[in-house]
Amino acid sequence: MFNNSIVLNSTRFILLILAQVLIFNHLNFMGIINPMIYILFVYWYPLRENTAIFLLVSFLLGFSIDLFSDTMAIHSAAILTIAFARPVLMRFCFGANFEFQGFTFKNTTQVQRMTFLGLLIGFHHLIFFSLELLSFSHLLLILKKVLFTGIATFLICLLLSSLFAKETE
Repeated sequence: MFNNSIVLNSTRFILLILAQVLIFNHLNFMGIINPMIYILFVYWYPLRENTAIFLLVSFLLGFSIDLFSDTMAIHSAAILTIAFARPVLMRFCFGANFEFQGFTFKNTTQVQRMTFLGLLIGFHHLIFFSLELLSFSHLLLILKKVLFTGIATFLICLLLSSLFAKETE
């Protein structure tokens, strides 16, 4: 029998892929803003699950987005990097408390959760757009895309998180 966590994470995985490739990949505000909401998977994934499985599933999420978007593994590299860096970012946002067995997002402040989400989005977009443009001569364009796409992604992720997120571990 499947665990409730496996069903929930599988559903999130599939719905985030579908939402990204069917809706958000086709939004293109002002030529540079294209929200990437699949980052929520890394934000919502339970803390006490197997790290190797988490990294594998994060890669598969990015790879699926790459297949539908024809982006040559840029999404995979960016999402895998933030999945790998998640413990460091959590330690920065929540302190050493997140390492305790009883840690849950319910025990944190809204500012800490928003900071964590903002850092995930910021690092993801910095890696994604750096790999997409792959040139230091376009540094200003990279920063502009990171800023504007990051703000749009952050706002949409906050909205989706407040609507659909169950309090996770």
